[in-house]
Amino acid sequence: MNRIENAFKNKKAFIAFLTAGDPTFDSSFENIMSAVKAGADLIEIGIPFSDPIAEGVVIQGADLRALKSGMTTDRAFELAKMVRKETEIPLVFMTYLNPVFKYGYDRFFAKCKEIGIDGLICPDMPFEEKDEADAFAKKHGISIISMIAPTSEERIKSIAESAEGFLYIVSSMGVTGVRSEIKTDLASIMESVKKYAKVPAAIGFGVSTTEQADKMARLSDGVIVGSAIVRIIEKFGEKSAPEIYKFVKSMTDAVHSI
Repeated sequence: MNRIENAFKNKKAFIAFLTAGDPTFDSSFENIMSAVKAGADLIEIGIPFSDPIAEGVVIQGADLRALKSGMTTDRAFELAKMVRKETEIPLVFMTYLNPVFKYGYDRFFAKCKEIGIDGLICPDMPFEEKDEADAFAKKHGISIISMIAPTSEERIKSIAESAEGFLYIVSSMGVTGVRSEIKTDLASIMESVKKYAKVPAAIGFGVSTTEQADKMARLSDGVIVGSAIVRIIEKFGEKSAPEIYKFVKSMTDAVHSI
């Protein structure tokens, strides 16, 4: 059983997203480890990019803070390597295709394997065009995580059947960000996904409260939270670790209780 499979074994998974280098390299490491210690089952580490088209203002701000503090793709690898030395939790990079392409597909995925990264999420890489990168990912044993959006209805079968690692179910139209209410008919989407997927499916985009986490966990195999965590970092800066621990602990308790 690989690390991603293990995250979903016998339980609902709580997945935490944090941007590498936000607000600094050292505090970013502390924040990630706080999420791990609070019970997160999988960590998504965002590699900041100057044009994050799928992100709302909260994560855009995190990317800008991280880039300003000197975060690069190599530094993100360095950060992930530090995390891997401390824990066997599954680690997935989330970034855009440009940084991966610029780094070089083979070089990028070889580095992922070397330091213990388990997967990659690229929001701007269409499912139909992922083969070019996927060949190198498979060569090095890295899962490219596919996304299913509310507009994916006619493509759910093809995306779900070939999914690796886990499926990222996008809860709402638009960009990332905290939402007071999620109105998408996720029950129908999940029903379709479960017909075809051989891997777990987790719901993300907009989840920010324990009530929402409970609801999403009942529909899926896991819950992904990003903007609500990043908003804590925006507020508390380099002193965010204790606040992240408290928030992630409350969310993991909600998800794991299902």
